[in-house]
Amino acid sequence: GEAAVPHLEAVAGLLSDSDYRVRAAACEALGKHGEAAEQYLDAVATCLKDEHRLVQCAACVALQKHGKAGEAEGTVVAQYLEHGCWSTVMTACKAMGELGQAAEPHLGCVAKCMQHEFEGVREAAYEALK
Repeated sequence: GEAAVPHLEAVAGLLSDSDYRVRAAACEALGKHGEAAEQYLDAVATCLKDEHRLVQCAACVALQKHGKAGEAEGTVVAQYLEHGCWSTVMTACKAMGELGQAAEPHLGCVAKCMQHEFEGVREAAYEALK
């Protein structure tokens, strides 16, 4: 909330942390702070090229919340919709649900995920398509 705003610079510094979970959490946090985090969006955008899929997806969602996600971000997330790991596919489905128009070209792939063997993936795909 508002109490975090004075600390956003420190949060942005965590975008380069060695732990991918910290980088993803920093993206998510910056995505939730509207105008107060605008100055850090370029740093968030660099996370689209992160080595870890969770960070890439978190960056896409954060950019979307600021109205900065486009077709390229949707494509970044879409590449994980057919990944071999169910948790990766579930994360990608959840991110697609947050991407709005950036996800539209990939909704067919999200729909296919409704037939996934794991219930969590099916539920995430259903929620993304609502």
